[in-house]
Amino acid sequence: MADEGYDMPKGDLMAGRKGVVMGVANKDSIAWGIACQLAAQGAEMAFTYQGEALERRVRPLAESIGVKTLIEADVTSDPAMDKAFAEVEAAFGKIDFLVHAIAYADKSQISGSFVENTTREGFMLAMNISAYSFVDVSRRAARIMNEGGSIICLTYLGSERTIPNYNMMGVAKAALEASTRYIARDLGPHKIRVNAVSAGPRRTLSLAGIQDGRKMIARGRSWSPLREDTSMEGIAGCALWLLSDLGRSTTGEVIHVDAGFHIVGLPVGLDEEG
Repeated sequence: MADEGYDMPKGDLMAGRKGVVMGVANKDSIAWGIACQLAAQGAEMAFTYQGEALERRVRPLAESIGVKTLIEADVTSDPAMDKAFAEVEAAFGKIDFLVHAIAYADKSQISGSFVENTTREGFMLAMNISAYSFVDVSRRAARIMNEGGSIICLTYLGSERTIPNYNMMGVAKAALEASTRYIARDLGPHKIRVNAVSAGPRRTLSLAGIQDGRKMIARGRSWSPLREDTSMEGIAGCALWLLSDLGRSTTGEVIHVDAGFHIVGLPVGLDEEG
């Protein structure tokens, strides 16, 4: 396994399981941390990517943990997704899990005033890539998924609370979480579980696109009950639980992995100022 500073426990919880990880961009991606944990537990995976530039970044990471199947997937194109999932089926036949870690909003839609800056085009684009794509890939994955399979997506607290400069992405994440519940309802009879992991902020490409994004990390560290950054090990461990048989009775949930930040109403110390 590639050594990127993640202490991922090894075992066989995912031995014999096959699945797809969508959204690995570089070594800082949450999807990459999850993939490292799945590989350490014996999973066989395919990574998806969009475009040659991303493939060049992702391929060395994939190879470092034994991932041999890379598939191009443009989630805004039905023909491209038809082709991508045909390749998944050709490679694996049936799959057991899928990780959706894809989101996008134009930079103009995630700064300043939400009500003044949100455009029709920006709204639709963010919803298409960040929320509808999860509905689409869940439908496609379910058609080739074994009973007992599991699907997860990644979300953030900005879906539930207003976060400065998160704006349109928060609305898209709220739609993603609602979609998670409805997909879980529909796929439950097929014994497929569907959940969302609400991870605290980390230094990723997504965070870099948000104005004052690094302040989100600092505030999370100082205001959270655990007084620490959200760890990749914690996020990946939650994903492992949901994707393995350990999570067999959990579906339709949004699981917060943010050192407890989401429970805080008034940070300790602020009521003492002044």
